[in-house]
Amino acid sequence: MPAEWERHRATYMTWPHNQDTWPGKFAPVPTQYAAVVAALSHYEAVRMLVEDEVAEHQAGALLRQAGARIESVEFLRYPTNDSWIRDYGPIFVGRADGMQLALDWNFNSWGDKYGRCDLDDAIPERLASGYGFDCLQVPMVLEGGSIDVNGLGSLLTTQSCLLNPNRNPAMSKADIEEYLRVYLGVNNILWLGEGIAGDDTDGHVDDLARFIAPDTILTVIEQDPADDNYRPLADNLKRLQAMRDQGGSPFRIETLPMPPALYHEGQRLPASYANFYFANGAVLMPTFGCPTDEQAWAILSRLLPDRQVIGLPCLDLVWGLGTIHCLTQQHPQ
Repeated sequence: MPAEWERHRATYMTWPHNQDTWPGKFAPVPTQYAAVVAALSHYEAVRMLVEDEVAEHQAGALLRQAGARIESVEFLRYPTNDSWIRDYGPIFVGRADGMQLALDWNFNSWGDKYGRCDLDDAIPERLASGYGFDCLQVPMVLEGGSIDVNGLGSLLTTQSCLLNPNRNPAMSKADIEEYLRVYLGVNNILWLGEGIAGDDTDGHVDDLARFIAPDTILTVIEQDPADDNYRPLADNLKRLQAMRDQGGSPFRIETLPMPPALYHEGQRLPASYANFYFANGAVLMPTFGCPTDEQAWAILSRLLPDRQVIGLPCLDLVWGLGTIHCLTQQHPQ
């Protein structure tokens, strides 16, 4: 599996339509989503899934209004249950013969939390049929947001998600590791502990720690000992500091702040600057209207000087319990 920062031929996204995902706050979501797509469209092609012709016209109008490079956006009328394509879209790997293979992992709505997910689960095969790429069904539940790789054989994930009995109850840790090795081509599986407060995915790694170079991991930390995230993030940092790469060398560990605790209608939101997305020549970073936004932007800009770091407002999007990385899935070159 290539690292996310490697060149993309396109990014897959799904236009927001499920109002239950953003209960009582859906109205501003398409506009905020359009701003993310608009920024991305100036760096690479976007393959946008929409419900139907009406949704395509509505999306097109908002994207033009947001300043998108509309010729970079291709609309695909594939109905879905939800917009979090990171978790149900195809995951691409390179084969020994130099060709690409799309992996279609089972998707069960994050441990059977949200009802029907059949349309989402069918998307990898539908995309494979539409674009003519090879697609292999993998008999294991796995969401794209639960893993991160450095492209050289190391993979980051969490015990709280991948080992949760609501995903693969009949599989042991050893079984899961073997599937990761066989299908993703990794040989160094690195286990973090718990996810952040408010994360309904049981602890996706893309809210916690991300590879930003083959030898470098960027992780979020919480400075306030009274915050619910303080202990699990401190534990994850300690684990990261003890980890070694696929060649046995220690990783360089860098840190990002967490935004102040954000709530909507009494619910803690999983706001994290780690939910950024590598695009061709850019990094799209969520912002939350907090003083720490500028600090996180400065850290990413310092660590990734060859990319334009673009902060994009996500305060409405995160009410759906995810932001930019959750809404995107890369198709490597």
